[in-house]
Amino acid sequence: MINPFYRYTIFFFLFMISGLVQADEPNALAILKKVEQKLVSSTMYAELEITIQRPRWTKKMALHTWSKGKNFAAAYISSPEKDKGTIYMKNGNNVYNYLPKIRKTIKLPATMLNQSWMGTDLSADDLVKLTKLAKDYHAKVIGSQMVSGRVCHVIELLPKPEADVLWGKLVLYIDKIEYIQLKTVFYDEDLSAVNTLIGSQLKMFDGRKLASKLVMIPTHKSGHQTTVVYSKIIFNKGISDSFFSKENIAEIKP
Repeated sequence: MINPFYRYTIFFFLFMISGLVQADEPNALAILKKVEQKLVSSTMYAELEITIQRPRWTKKMALHTWSKGKNFAAAYISSPEKDKGTIYMKNGNNVYNYLPKIRKTIKLPATMLNQSWMGTDLSADDLVKLTKLAKDYHAKVIGSQMVSGRVCHVIELLPKPEADVLWGKLVLYIDKIEYIQLKTVFYDEDLSAVNTLIGSQLKMFDGRKLASKLVMIPTHKSGHQTTVVYSKIIFNKGISDSFFSKENIAEIKP
C-alpha cells in the first residue's frame, strides 16, 4: 500500500481517464481500479522536505517515512535540529508520537488527528489515514481543462451516503498523457472550496512517474501554503511488522 504520509498527497493521484471515456460512474470506477493497481505496493519508503509558508515566517522540515499495508506507518523528522528524532507512528487504530528530548511516547487522542500537524496545512489524520476513494465516493468525469500547461481530465467525486469522509466534494484534474494528478480542490459539507492541492515536477521514482512537488493552499488564508518535495521513493522494500511496534518506536531511524 502507499505510504500514509505521501498518501495525503498521492491520495489524489488515484484516478485516470481514457481520451474517449464517457462521463458515467461505471467507467470512472473501472479506471479507479486500474490506477489503484498501478500505484499499490506492499511497502513504501520515502525521503521528503516540507516547507511551511506563512505571512511572517517560513519553516522547513526534512522527513523519512515508511509504510506497510494500510495498518502501519511511521514518519521520522530529521531536521530542523530542534525537532530531530521526533517520530509519528500508526499501528492499526493507534497513533503515537515519540519525543526524543524527554524519551517519551505519547498516544494521540482521536480529536488531535484533524488538527494542524507540526504547523503545516496538513493534519495528523492526513498522515495516517488511508481513504479508498473508489469505495467512499461516486466518481464522474465532468470535462477537460488545462493545468500547468497540460491537458487534464476533470473528475468530480461526491461522497456516498454511508461513507465516513471529511470532504463534501473533491474535484480532481488528471493529466491525460501521464495520468498524474495535477490539481485537487477540496470542498466542505456546504460545498465551499477549502483547500487546493497542486502537483508538479514529474519524476521517476523506482520505475513509477509521479509528481515530486505538491503544494497545499488553503482557500481562505492569504499567504499560507505547505509545499512537499519528494527526493526519493522506494516501493516494496522489506519491512517487518515489528518495526512499527510501540516498543520499537524509539529505535526508528533513517
